[in-house]
Amino acid sequence: MEPFVSVYQGALGAGVDEVGRGPLAGDVVTAAVILDPDHPIDGLDDSKKLSEKKRELLFDIIKEKALSWSIARCSVEEIDTINILQASLLAMRKAVESLSVQPEHVWVDGNKVPKWNYQSEAVVKGDSRVAAIAAASILAKVTRDREMIAFDKQYSGYGFAGHKGYPTKVHIEALRTLGVTPIHRTSYAPVRELLGG
Repeated sequence: MEPFVSVYQGALGAGVDEVGRGPLAGDVVTAAVILDPDHPIDGLDDSKKLSEKKRELLFDIIKEKALSWSIARCSVEEIDTINILQASLLAMRKAVESLSVQPEHVWVDGNKVPKWNYQSEAVVKGDSRVAAIAAASILAKVTRDREMIAFDKQYSGYGFAGHKGYPTKVHIEALRTLGVTPIHRTSYAPVRELLGG
């Protein structure tokens, strides 16, 4: 893993990340985190590289130790209306604007920055390079995974607890057999095609 950069360099910085661009179902979820340099958190990393048990543990630690954190989202309806890229950027903006402490600088995972007035920097693979983004990725992923596990009970047979809405073979087969649910993104090709679009 690359060492974390741009972490505690004077300015009060927030990291922001999203989870859920690729799935065929569910909201896109974002989180923003301002870490406290006086209370460092061990074990932060890109949420995708951590075990579920480790993510769950860090989820509570981040909420306890961070100076400020927030979780936001864009709904399936918003994704289908404005497209997933714009929905992801909007959800990031919502997350940062919802922080109880407003940052002087924002590190954004990826290569695009939302339209806002914050001094900010896009960081490719930021969840492996900036501690605050890693923390945000953990909050967002745990939140979204929990929601998909809940949907698994509501929409039996789709396997949401396993694939979390991503277009796996199991998910595509379930869509063809059981049909489209209200949490599916109708703008995504595999769902749109089943609806005759």
